[in-house]
Amino acid sequence: MITHPSFTVEPWCLRETELNLDVLAQSESVFALSNGHVGWRGNLDEGEPHGLPGSYLNGVFERHPLPYAEAGYGYPESGQTMINVTDGKVIRLLVDDHPCDLRYGRLLAHERVLDFRSGVLSRTARWTSPGGRTVRITSRRLVSFTQRAVAAIVYEVEPVDGPTTVAVQSELVANEQLPRFEGDPRVAAATGSPLVPEEHFAQDTRLRLVHCTDRSRLRVAAAADHIVEGPGSTRWTAQSEPDVSRLTVTADLVPGQPLRLVKFVAYGWSGERSLPAVHDQVDGAVAGAVSTGWDGLLAAQRAYLDRFWACADVEVEGDAQIQQAVRFALFHVLQAAARGENRAIPAKGLTGTGYDGHSFWDTESYVLPVLTYTAPETVASALRWRHRTLPAARDRARQLGLAGATFPWRSIDGAECSAYWPAGTAAFHVNADIAGAVVRYIVVTGDEDFERGEGLDLLVETARLWRSLGHHDAEGVFHIDGVTGPDEYSAFSRDNLYTNLMARQNLVAAADVAVRHPDRAAELGADEEEAAAWRDAAARMAVPYNESLGVHEQSAGFTSFQRWDFEATPPEHYPLLLHYPYFDLYRKQVVKQADLVLAMLECPDIFTEEQKARNFAYYDALTVRDSSLSACCQAVLAAETGHLRLAYAYLGEAALMDLDDLEHNTRDGLHIASLAGSWMALVTGFGGMRRHVGGAGQPDRLSFAPRLPEALSRVAFTVLMRGRRLKVDIGRSRARYQLVEGEPLEVLHHGETVTVTTEAPVERLVPPAPARPEPQQPPGRHPEGLLTGEEPSAESHE
Repeated sequence: MITHPSFTVEPWCLRETELNLDVLAQSESVFALSNGHVGWRGNLDEGEPHGLPGSYLNGVFERHPLPYAEAGYGYPESGQTMINVTDGKVIRLLVDDHPCDLRYGRLLAHERVLDFRSGVLSRTARWTSPGGRTVRITSRRLVSFTQRAVAAIVYEVEPVDGPTTVAVQSELVANEQLPRFEGDPRVAAATGSPLVPEEHFAQDTRLRLVHCTDRSRLRVAAAADHIVEGPGSTRWTAQSEPDVSRLTVTADLVPGQPLRLVKFVAYGWSGERSLPAVHDQVDGAVAGAVSTGWDGLLAAQRAYLDRFWACADVEVEGDAQIQQAVRFALFHVLQAAARGENRAIPAKGLTGTGYDGHSFWDTESYVLPVLTYTAPETVASALRWRHRTLPAARDRARQLGLAGATFPWRSIDGAECSAYWPAGTAAFHVNADIAGAVVRYIVVTGDEDFERGEGLDLLVETARLWRSLGHHDAEGVFHIDGVTGPDEYSAFSRDNLYTNLMARQNLVAAADVAVRHPDRAAELGADEEEAAAWRDAAARMAVPYNESLGVHEQSAGFTSFQRWDFEATPPEHYPLLLHYPYFDLYRKQVVKQADLVLAMLECPDIFTEEQKARNFAYYDALTVRDSSLSACCQAVLAAETGHLRLAYAYLGEAALMDLDDLEHNTRDGLHIASLAGSWMALVTGFGGMRRHVGGAGQPDRLSFAPRLPEALSRVAFTVLMRGRRLKVDIGRSRARYQLVEGEPLEVLHHGETVTVTTEAPVERLVPPAPARPEPQQPPGRHPEGLLTGEEPSAESHE
């Protein structure tokens, strides 16, 4: 999309200079607004035309049966789908009785701008109705970061070429008709009309609807209030029915005399509270918004984002599109998490219903690392959601005959929703991903209360899973059999390396935290004997390695499989999962997404530099990147092993996943993990940032090994570490470390210990990258920029 001439490249906003109905659904995703609790897709104010109407509340879903041709023990019985709740965005316009539908009449001008610094989506349009009357329409909308339940819109209409009678209909609409997309398993399951009416209300300028979902029994309320400004002829009426509550404002206008409507919308939901309690909640929230006013909401929004960007901004010089893309990415990552408050972060955030609105391991492995170093308060919230679902995870473990907790592969409320066993239940690595996020958060923030409470519970119960799932062989080696790692083109593997290494970290971390908090560990029944068993399993963990090839194996025996026939695979047959049976993928050397490569990123101290280089070259030639989770990881390891040109190309793919609609499903919502991956590629890739585990009682510390590709002249970023704010500024030949605030911090620069204080920045030379043969990719699966063998340039991205 961003390569479409309608979109411009600007550092702090996403601007669309004309309306293109061909990419309307995609633009609705990229222009979506959210705060992690409420989500509004970037639909046009007038409601139609639309690609996919969308208003979402984090945690609100409907259940649906999961059909099986033949039942099996342990199969989940029902699925969960995030639903389109009451739409508060709709403000319909009639000009001399002609509905404002931009498919009719003449659209003279149309522009939309998403401002990353103010958090506001602005729109301007000039439209001539079929009756020949031209009007100017402007609107601004936001979803508040500071008032969690609130969203607001300012909508103005003004005639351009003569007197006009206009009618503006501001609505709350439930059970909107949704389009159907067939043939793509990544699209949400249809749920029909999931909202059952309970209450409708309209009086003066106030509106309210209350509904309840049919199966999940969640009560959803939406309320709206308005400020109307117009000429003396302005009148309004309010009416409601079960699925629509409407304020209709009419006015006779002349040029230079606009009608202005400020709409405040509030949402609430509960699975337990009564109807009066929920409707009182939204009435109170909308009253608070009216009291604050549009200007107050706008000022608070800007202040919130100023604080975020002071800790999170990544400055890129040399490629204007990457600069725009990484800020777009960080803005949407924040939107997915900011006010989730003990709810999950869905794979698409609240930008669309792709993947049914489920949360996966993406959250802990891709999204939370970014937020841990930039907005750590959001991380504690996301991990508390996992902690809140511990009872369901314990029940699932018992159902599978295992100890501890088995967290779901995909879920909204904590129950397993995956109907497909190999890519679902067998992907036990989600346990270790959660544990890794817990450890990272504790180390970076020093949050001792969290460690002693939710953190200890999560680490102990995930460690118990590994000890019961794995086993020692006759020689004492600990194996974990029958699992699916991150690469979903391999299933039921023995000793998936990523799973084993992450489980090893999990086991050691659980034993360590049990020692630090023996009283809390005792409450969970975790004694010294159990902790010793965890340490023993970790110490004896199997690490598959092929001596003859000199590479680690993704799983035991993987390198002996037949290699996939890439030469005979036509380009239109990607992604492979849509064109080939899984049983064939499972028995071949073909990799959907970074797996062993991700293991080298997550466990950097396990591998030597030469092992990383050989492993990366071997698996890069097998990885087809049929997942948006892959390119960013490959960018990081490509940079670390000296392949900066390749890393830059992978960065472009990760950063532009949605702006270029590379997987052709941006219409269903954004790929939040890939957006987070653009930060990973820049900070952990070209910045070379790693967290190294301290030994013998020493604290963990950060290391940096910065190097830039030829196309970039500067990358600068800020990370938080134990109350310090560290800025790293990388040029072609030098790197500067500056402590913006906090006590002195000791870091590593290409292996050299550097102490950074607030008194003065420290500069160090950047050594050249090691010279190694360029890795090869599967035929036809080269990242953009490598097809010609030329170094990608800033101009090629414009």
